Amino acid sequence: MGESKQGVMVMEIPTKAGGIMGQGEQNPIAVVQAKFKELESVFKGWLAKQSLPVEAAVVTTTSAAQGAAIGAFMGTLTGDSTSLFTPPTEGVNLNPEAMASLKQAQALAGGPLIQARNFAVMTGVNAGISCVMRRLRGKEDVQSSMVAAFGSGAMFSLVTGMGGPNQAANAVTSGLFFALVQGGLFQLGQKFSQPPTEDVNYLKTRSMLGCLGLQNYEKNFKKGLLTDNTLPLLNDSALRDVKIPPGPRLLILDHIERDPELKERRRGSH
Repeated sequence: MGESKQGVMVMEIPTKAGGIMGQGEQNPIAVVQAKFKELESVFKGWLAKQSLPVEAAVVTTTSAAQGAAIGAFMGTLTGDSTSLFTPPTEGVNLNPEAMASLKQAQALAGGPLIQARNFAVMTGVNAGISCVMRRLRGKEDVQSSMVAAFGSGAMFSLVTGMGGPNQAANAVTSGLFFALVQGGLFQLGQKFSQPPTEDVNYLKTRSMLGCLGLQNYEKNFKKGLLTDNTLPLLNDSALRDVKIPPGPRLLILDHIERDPELKERRRGSH
């Protein structure tokens, strides 16, 4: 019971955690996420201490299981389309090219079990080879990625029976196709994931504009080739030429005048 205020009894309602209603509670989703990350960190630490065969086997198995789950889900979505690719009745002869196309269609539009198998093969083999390449070469690059993709594509071709009767040639062709696609995706990922390189000619300029809240005018400096070396030489005319408004021009010139280093360099240039 709480204290009485103006004759009205105030009741404190305990929460499940034993606290008082109104106090913040932990988000259960955040708790689960934190526990998952903790377990993932412990698992990765344990895995890094294992021998190469053990690590490769564990990575392959876990990745294959994840791929199988994804494939089974995808198979439930495409299960209805398998009726479109029923095998021909007896007595109907199809040429090898037609049979190959039929097998390929069946492999790509199979039910949950078929798609679970296909995805498990692709993800498991790819992850296992990537693990081995990473341990042997000590890095992850486009070459390792393409080797893993080649193995994944070749195994996928052998398991699904895609292509014509020459399974070896089909495996090589599929492996090369997977490798080229994976290599292109890897290069694109590297290109877009890397932060843009910082132009060393505008470090002081960028810092000055950031202090003044005028970051939007960095492009004006670059367009006019007003690098860090030109800061002590700047005047109103030069800033006007690169289309910087009067207010920002005054702030920039005042900053240069107050900066001891720039002020000294300005004096030395005269």
